[in-house]
Amino acid sequence: MRTSVIPGPPSAEHLTQERILRAAFKAFTEDGYADTSTLEIARRAKISKRDLYANFGSKHEVLVACIRNRAERIRLPPDLPTPQNRRILAATLTGFATNLVREVTDPAVIATFREATRSPEIAQALDAAGRDATRAALAELVANAQSAGLIGPGEPTEMAWQYLGLLWEGLMVGLLLGVAATPDPAEAERRAAKATTAFLQLHPDPAAGG
Repeated sequence: MRTSVIPGPPSAEHLTQERILRAAFKAFTEDGYADTSTLEIARRAKISKRDLYANFGSKHEVLVACIRNRAERIRLPPDLPTPQNRRILAATLTGFATNLVREVTDPAVIATFREATRSPEIAQALDAAGRDATRAALAELVANAQSAGLIGPGEPTEMAWQYLGLLWEGLMVGLLLGVAATPDPAEAERRAAKATTAFLQLHPDPAAGG
């Protein structure tokens, strides 16, 4: 008989790191990465600089951890089963994309993207820890759908790029320029569903023939 393991409460170290990341993300978005010192992060997190460096080796490590922490909210569950039909595939894509739009268009995240235009460190961290992770998750989903015979041949990473292009259209540029409004939950879902429909039309069911 198998017994389930109930996870224990978060460790003190984990709680401290979470507090640091919350404080750092707020400081980065309010004051900018370049103008935020490790002392300011420690002050906001209500810890000493020594405790901060005991958890993160540098301000850049804190930044990367902040971005990875946000990216974790977007990634598909690691144990997500392979879609067994096109309806499930569509629902999975739409759910993922809805969450992606809601997280990425958060005003604090958009402020970080704007800051990236002035900081190569932020730009590199965003690309590696954020955008790469999103593309990889989508590419894996596409590859699994291909293995299940739900989508025809193609390079999964390129197809992931295609889906993201359909999803964002001109929204990100508008948000970065301050000329577009942050989409509400209903608009995020509508945009995601529209992108999924268009993507699946471009990649019809191989079993349908024709």
